Order: sequence, then C-alpha cells, then structure tokens
Amino acid sequence: MNLLYSNDRNAEYPPSWYAATAHVMERFAPLRGETRADVCVVGAGYTGLSTALHLAEAGMDVVLIEAHRVGFGASGRNGGQLGSGQRMDQGGLEKLMGGAEAAKLWTLAEDAKALVKGLIARHGIDCDLRPGVADTGSSPAQVCDLHAHAAHLQDRYGYDQIEVLDKDACHALCPSPDYVGGYLDWGAAHLHPLNYALGLARAARAAGVRIYEQTHVHHIEEGQPATLRTDKGRVIADHVVLACNGYLGGLNRKVAARVMPINNFIAATEPLGEDAARVLSKDVAVADSRFVINYFRLSADKRLLFGGGESYGYRFPADIAGMVRKPMVQVFPHLKDVTIDYAWGGTLGITMKRMPYLARLGANILSASGYSGHGVGTATHAGQLMALAIRGQSDGFDTMARIPAPSFPGGAIMRSPLLVLAMSWFALRDRLGI
Repeated sequence: MNLLYSNDRNAEYPPSWYAATAHVMERFAPLRGETRADVCVVGAGYTGLSTALHLAEAGMDVVLIEAHRVGFGASGRNGGQLGSGQRMDQGGLEKLMGGAEAAKLWTLAEDAKALVKGLIARHGIDCDLRPGVADTGSSPAQVCDLHAHAAHLQDRYGYDQIEVLDKDACHALCPSPDYVGGYLDWGAAHLHPLNYALGLARAARAAGVRIYEQTHVHHIEEGQPATLRTDKGRVIADHVVLACNGYLGGLNRKVAARVMPINNFIAATEPLGEDAARVLSKDVAVADSRFVINYFRLSADKRLLFGGGESYGYRFPADIAGMVRKPMVQVFPHLKDVTIDYAWGGTLGITMKRMPYLARLGANILSASGYSGHGVGTATHAGQLMALAIRGQSDGFDTMARIPAPSFPGGAIMRSPLLVLAMSWFALRDRLGI
C-alpha cells in the first residue's frame, strides 16, 4: 500500500484549518512527455521547494515534481513550530557526536531558523510568523531537565533568548493544571505551515523552477544523467534530489530502511473568544515533555490548534477528532465539551536517532528526510544545504550526513510492530510520570 494514496483524496489538500485559510495557488499541470533539466527534485514540501528555489536562484534549470500538490504532505499539515536546536538536544548530541560536531550542529540549527525568517521576509510570504515557543513539563523532574537545558544553552552556546518559567510563570502563560514549569524561547517562532509552503512555491516559480503537480515518480534509473519515470512522462537530469520524507515509498531502499513513516494528528476547535486566555495569555506556541509530544497554539481567529496522538499503520483512525480530544482534555479539562471544527492527520518521517537523515545515494543523487517532527526549519535548511552541495559547497551537508543513521530493526515488515511496542512503553511512562 502506498501512503501517497492511503488517506487523502488525489491532489486535494486535507480538510484542515490550514487548507481552509490558505492562499491557495492555481494548479500546476502534470508532466506529460519528456523533459530535460540540470536537477530534478522529487517532492514539493519544504525540502524540495527550498532545494529548487536555491538552485534556480543560482542559475540552474530545475524541475520540481509533486505527486499531489505543493505543500500537500507534512509541510502543509504540521504544528507550525520553528524550534531552536536540532531534534535531539545539545547534551545528547555532545554524547553522540562529541563537542566539536555538536557545536557545528547547533550553528546549523541557528542558521535554519534564520533561513526561514529570511525567506519569509525576502519573499514577502504571508504566513503569520510570530516569535515564541514554550517547552513545558508536567512533573518537577521534567521541569528540572528543561531548566538545566536552558542553562546549558546559555553557558555553552551563549544562547540568551530563553525565559525560564517557574510554576507561577508557567501558569500565567498557560493556565493548564498539567504543567508545572518550563521555559519560553523567544528565538523560536510559529507560523501557518501551508501558507509558508505556498509562499516558497511562489518564490520558486518566480525564480524559474518548472513545477509539475499530480506527477508520481515511480522509478529512477540511476546514471549520468539519471532518468526519472512518471505515470505519463519522464525527466532526464544531471542531478536528482529525493525530498519525499514519509511519502518515499519504494523509491530508494537505503532511505526507506532508515526513515519510517508515522502519522500524527491535529484538531482545531471552534473560535474560543475570551476563553482563549484560559489556554494561552500570549501569542506563542507550546510543546510539552511527553515522549509522544502534545503541541498547540492559538490561531489568528482564537481557535486552539492542538496536536496529539500518533499511529504507525497506513490508515488514519476513523475518528481523528476523538483521538486528539483525549490528550487535549488532559491538558485543558475545561475544554471537554468544546466543538472541534477541523481534524486532520499527516504522515511524517522519523529516524531511530530522531535526527534527520541526509545522504548521498549515488554520484548524482542526494536525499534529505526523517525530520522527526522538527521539520519547519530543518527541512528548509536541508534544501539549501543540498543545493549548495550540488554546486560544490558541501560542508554543511557533510556535517549533517555524519550523524549516525542506523536502520530500523525488523526490516519493512517488523519495524512498525516493534515501534508500536516501544511507543506503548513510553506512553505508559508518560501516564505514570516516570
């Protein structure tokens, strides 16, 4: 079964609040027949759009292929949080990679945030960019870890954008009985993810990128040049970029062994009006410290956009709203009867280390994916790094490619059941407060 077509209508955005409020573009035509390009990019999410944009701005002839529509996948469905650092915290990276490599990865992560903010400003992308992401803890131990992390970033990396929150300050920001402290990162930000993707697409088109929607790449013939075969045509290109993330399917076995698709879900309530202050007192986003993270923020029209819950099979649950309501009510009990106007799911890619997987798959094939829920900045930046690597400037790409990326145990058949067992254990730890 192909995740490209498992849960969504062909070439239609999901019924999300994002799609309902998007600055939707006219459709791009499918590819028919043969075309030639310097670079063919597969997948028009943040990674692919950024790669194509940066290459086109450097004067290269770029074809960007998307099976559905630009921003259709996780890039147009996520929580919209532009977080600081990498998906693994700096302490973990120092143990995994050593201090010098961890410092490089911190710098690259700061570059990723700056890149997103810069692209939005330079191209006039209307995506409601706002500063501030809070990380919260539900136990004193979690809060202690968060405060220690904030101190570590200040002391070792000179990062001074964090406001530490004790219990009272946390409740003043987010009046949830579930949270007892944390910190607020003013260097991080949040945005409308689909409008951000659509803004990148407009910029790419203006730079000369040839975008084809409803064009499914089903086979790649490696070579110099490579040939990419689609349903009704083919692309012959000197370079290939795979930017498919959780929707890769069987295009490349090496990536598929290391990047596993999982599903995550978001609900948007009815507008809360004055009751929005009982959710957040400031226009910031929040992510908590559970292993399966809850994340939320208020929309421009004062809805609660709440993300929670994961699944590991191909199909989304029949009642997405009911699935998300459970963790939402745990965090905000007073919303148990609130109306949910929108509920949607999306497929993202995760890795064993929860760090992105950037790789050279051949002499002229690059891939980036596996952002593990940290993709707004990292995916955009990965696209820029791949564009630079194709042009011969590979330092940043090579640094990311050195991150260990073990294959999932059990292969394609057993990896999902094994992950379900592991996630069930961590979910139990969350419930027990361990």
